[in-house]
Amino acid sequence: HRLLTSLFWSLVTSESFPSFVGTWDLWRAHRDNLEANYRNSDRYFSARGNFEAQQRGAGGVWAAKIISTSRKCFQGLLNRYYFGMKDHGSESLESTRKAEEWGHSGKHPDRFRPQGLPGKF
Repeated sequence: HRLLTSLFWSLVTSESFPSFVGTWDLWRAHRDNLEANYRNSDRYFSARGNFEAQQRGAGGVWAAKIISTSRKCFQGLLNRYYFGMKDHGSESLESTRKAEEWGHSGKHPDRFRPQGLPGKF
């Protein structure tokens, strides 16, 4: 118990905390996307998660870029080797990448918000 508490406080007070919190921003956006289950909302939630992480500073941007790049690579591998489709989803991945970059740059994610998405999100 003491070890976990010590580890938690060292993380919170360290310079890596914005990276940790930036990761949480991306996770929350992903969770909201799953909960909303709303057509054409992936780009909005990608932009929102990256925008919120960017607000945390350099650590948040770093975490967002690492996670976004990892997700893109993992999805590409799944598409190619599991689903057997070389280019399947490449347009969607490119579209999502643009939304992520929009969020990284600090621009508001509402540009990608689909009409009719509940206000909760």
